[in-house]
Amino acid sequence: MPEPLTVPSSLTATIDRLLPSARLGRLGRLRRGLEKEGLRVDAQGHIAQTSHPYALGSKLTHPHITTDYSESLIEYITPVYSEPGEALAFLSDLHTFTYQHLSDEWIWPGSMPSRLSGNDSVPIADYGHSNVGTMKHVYRKGLDVRYGRIMQAIAGVHYNMSLPDDMWQALREQEQATNVPFNDYRSTRYFSMIRHFRRHSWLLLYLFGASPAVDKSFLPDGKVPDKLKPLSDDTYYAPYATTLRMSDLGYQNKVQSQLKICFNSLSNYVNTLRHAISSPWPDYQEMGVKVGDEWQQLNANILQIENEYYSDIRPKRVAKHNETPSQALEARGVEYIEVRCLDLNPFDPLGIDETQMRFVDTFLIWCLLSESPWISDEECDRLDDNRRFVVERGRDPALTLVRDGESTTVAAWGEQIFAEMAEVARLLDAVEEGTPHAKSLEALAPRLKDPSLTPSAQLLAQLQAGNGSLSDTLLSLAQAQAAELKAKPMLRSREALLAQLIDTSHQQQHDIEVDDKVSFDDFLRDYFAHARESRALSSLTAEKK
Repeated sequence: MPEPLTVPSSLTATIDRLLPSARLGRLGRLRRGLEKEGLRVDAQGHIAQTSHPYALGSKLTHPHITTDYSESLIEYITPVYSEPGEALAFLSDLHTFTYQHLSDEWIWPGSMPSRLSGNDSVPIADYGHSNVGTMKHVYRKGLDVRYGRIMQAIAGVHYNMSLPDDMWQALREQEQATNVPFNDYRSTRYFSMIRHFRRHSWLLLYLFGASPAVDKSFLPDGKVPDKLKPLSDDTYYAPYATTLRMSDLGYQNKVQSQLKICFNSLSNYVNTLRHAISSPWPDYQEMGVKVGDEWQQLNANILQIENEYYSDIRPKRVAKHNETPSQALEARGVEYIEVRCLDLNPFDPLGIDETQMRFVDTFLIWCLLSESPWISDEECDRLDDNRRFVVERGRDPALTLVRDGESTTVAAWGEQIFAEMAEVARLLDAVEEGTPHAKSLEALAPRLKDPSLTPSAQLLAQLQAGNGSLSDTLLSLAQAQAAELKAKPMLRSREALLAQLIDTSHQQQHDIEVDDKVSFDDFLRDYFAHARESRALSSLTAEKK
């Protein structure tokens, strides 16, 4: 008989102390925003070679429709909402608006790319001839020479979440930390959340991973790793994989692994990134930065800029003009966190649904309210092992993970986490109609004991039931989803806003280009000179409350 699950008394006590304020509406509501990527593909499922449609606005200045790495990789950015359904409605309208301006192209529903024709078939995004636009383009050229373009064609959903100030104030008072400046307290607690997240992010990979297979064109030079097996003439898969996007086939960087960022403190995080953007790397020096008049990369350092650092979660702060992301964090503390390990759900036209959003919210607040000591370098390696095991073999009945030095199964550990998250759902549902957070746990819990219910298993089952081709299967899904999205009526005010932003964003790009007064070489030199400056403020200066 398995031992009954117990919830830490400290977690329950914290929830019980917060509940009265939550029921009176004094804690505010969580805020979340979505960033969703998707490749444009042609009628044969090949990555589109056409430019980002002019009718969608300027990808340099449009606040909601841009591109990520590639000209073909659309990125949608929603405003911040306190209701998940509102973020999804905005995201849906962005898709519908896009389809009004696509001709014989579709938005790819999977995280792993469509059919490719070598590295050069992934067109690098072009942001115009302003200095800032040129910098974005050269940065992407640098990613090409360092890692290749194919890896950059992978897509996902980035989930941004923040707590309202009232909730932070309540936690600060409950923990008798009112003597700690508000921004300092909030940043410290966000980093505690991040550490707990990194200890348990394997659960999100298991529950929501949806990339167990790849098109063979994704594999460089036709080299097939031992972990992959043929499923059809054009598709390889790992039998128990959850998310190959998060494996060493996807966003990985061996050079970055020596940075050892385990998110123990804001100062450690900022200083490590600043060191990385200032420290040359021999291999990158050999590639050259500028050959003749042609820029190959922004610099030859470990990271060209901070955005090059890959992680499954990031602390974030909206930066001001002439301020890097780290400088913004240093000056005013963590404002929100960005979860970056979520695959696109290929069975949903938006790549994510409200049940998943409610679950991620509950998971993140559980991470915040749970005890989370600093992570040692040794533990950091173990966490990486657990994530790798779930990525490559998450649905394997024989898989075991290491928890506190002991072996455990995905199901057993997951059930313990769900039991603790149920307490958090009580708190979050106190400000909701009904119990949407508790229902999200109820809806997803069966996946723990039955891996066949996970998106990775469902996609694999659909491939095996058809002709085994990932690209054929996802193209059919893309076309069906396009028909659904085209038929959806848009909110009239939003349609008018997006129509207005076409001209407005192009005019803004033109104004930026006209206003440039210095050469790109001088612009870049000044940028990195400023980027190396510390913007740390005293606690009294940073104090807000």
